This record gives sequence, C-alpha cells and structure tokens, in this order.
Amino acid sequence: MANGNSDEIDVLAKAKRQIAGDYFPTDAEPYMGEAHLDYFRRLLFSWKKSIFDASAGTLQQLQDGPIREPDLNDRASSETEWSIELRTRDRQRKLIAKIDSALRRIDEGEYGYCEVSGEPIGLGRLIARPIATMTVEAQEAHERREKISRDD
Repeated sequence: MANGNSDEIDVLAKAKRQIAGDYFPTDAEPYMGEAHLDYFRRLLFSWKKSIFDASAGTLQQLQDGPIREPDLNDRASSETEWSIELRTRDRQRKLIAKIDSALRRIDEGEYGYCEVSGEPIGLGRLIARPIATMTVEAQEAHERREKISRDD
C-alpha cells in the first residue's frame, strides 16, 4: 500500500495519461481560453474517476470480510495496512471535494486565477497541481502566516 502523497501523484499521472492526445496547453495560447479550460476540465474529471476507481477496490475488499489472520503479528500487520489504506481513502475523499471546487471555478470563469491576488496562477503550476487556488507567491505567504500562528 502506498503512502498518501505518492498515491495522489500516481492517480494524477494516470489521469494525465488517460486524456493524453494531440493537445497540451501552452503559453502561446490565450490564458484560460476554451482550449485550456477544456483540457483542465477533462483532466479533473479523469482524475476524479481514477480516484473513484481506486476506492472501489478498497470498498470491495472491506465488503469481502474481516481480517482473520491466525497469527497475532500477521493480524497486527494487516490492521496497520488497512489503517493506512483507509487514511489514504480519506485524503482522496477530501481531494475529490477540491476537484469539485476546481470544476466549479471552471464553470464560473475563475479557474486559473489566484483567489488572493487575482493574478494568473500559471500553466506550469496548474499542470502540476490542477486544484491550485493560489500563485506560488501567495501560497508561500499563506504558509508563512500559518507557521507564525502555529508558533505562537
């Protein structure tokens, strides 16, 4: 079972492969024009579908029955693996909410622009993290404020 971050990256990479074709967004096109928006809409839907497909397997395994390992050490290992798997699925549940939010921003014409400054987030960042809501600078400032408030 994979950890949360690598699993999330793998699922996004799978979604990118599924929609791969002749088109890839470039800076030569109008920023967040129809071609860009269509690409990100398809990417987000594909990513969401990949997450649902992965979680269906977990659900099926849970329905197949409880863990019945005869050895206590084996049982403890199995329970630890299930705990990690369930935490991963919980992270993905939260990720689906962020994907839905990004799809809503596409529909409302706000996708690709920083929620703090209103500046373009940039294609590179959106390709790497399609659910990004802030520019790198705004995100760094936000994280610094969080760190300061945690340290107090």
